Amino acid sequence: MNNYLKETKILDYSHDSIQKLVNEREWNQLDMISRIKAIYNFVRDEIKFGYNLSDNISASAVLKDGYGQCNTKATLLMALLRATEIPNRIHGFTIDKALQKGAITGIWYKLSPKNILHSWVEILVDEQWYFLEGVILDKIYLAKLQEKNSDCKTTFCGYGAYSDNFKNPPIDWDLNNTFIQDKGINQDFGLFDTPDEFYEQHQQKLNVFERFVFKNIVRHKMNKNVAKIRNGR
Repeated sequence: MNNYLKETKILDYSHDSIQKLVNEREWNQLDMISRIKAIYNFVRDEIKFGYNLSDNISASAVLKDGYGQCNTKATLLMALLRATEIPNRIHGFTIDKALQKGAITGIWYKLSPKNILHSWVEILVDEQWYFLEGVILDKIYLAKLQEKNSDCKTTFCGYGAYSDNFKNPPIDWDLNNTFIQDKGINQDFGLFDTPDEFYEQHQQKLNVFERFVFKNIVRHKMNKNVAKIRNGR
C-alpha cells in the first residue's frame, strides 16, 4: 500500500504550491468519496486541457502551468490524491494519433508519431480499482467541442477526444470508471506504481530534432487550436 502513496520526483506533493492548494480547498476535511470527487473535478475543470513541455514534468509544474493533457493531468491527479491519502497507480498505453487531429493540423499532423504515449490514473476505494481517464478534457472545452460537432451523437475522434458516446461521455466520477480517450488505445504497457517508473521504461518516440520542434513550435500551435475551440471559434 505504501507504494501507492509514496512521494517521488514527479509526484512532488510536499511542494509548497500543492500543500497550499490542499489546505485552501480543505480536501482533507472531506470524507473519502467527496475528497476524490473534489480533487478529480479540480484537475478536470480547473486545469485546462492543453499540451505541456513534456510528459514527465512534476506535479507542481503542471499546477503552475494551469493546463495539461492525459499524462500530465494524470501526474497532478495522482499527487493530489496521494497528498490526501488516496492510494493510486498509473496505467500506461499508447493511443492512435487520430484523436489529436484538429488539435494538431497540416504537416505537423502528418509528421507526428502514429502512436502517442498515454496513461490514466487508477484509484483504490474499498478494495476496488477505478479508472479515471475522463479527467483529461475540461468541461468548458468539451462542451464547445460538442457544440461544434453537434451532429455527432455516437463515436467521435479528434481534438483530444475518442469516445463512442460523444454526446454524453462518462467523465463524472461517482464510484465508476471515467473515459474520454479510451477508444484510441492501441497498446497496453501495464501498471506502474509511479509515473517515474513508467517514464523510465517508456518515452514518446521522438528524436532530438523532433523533440525540439514539439517543445518550441508544435505544442504552441496545438494549444492555440485548443483555445480556439474553447473560445467557440
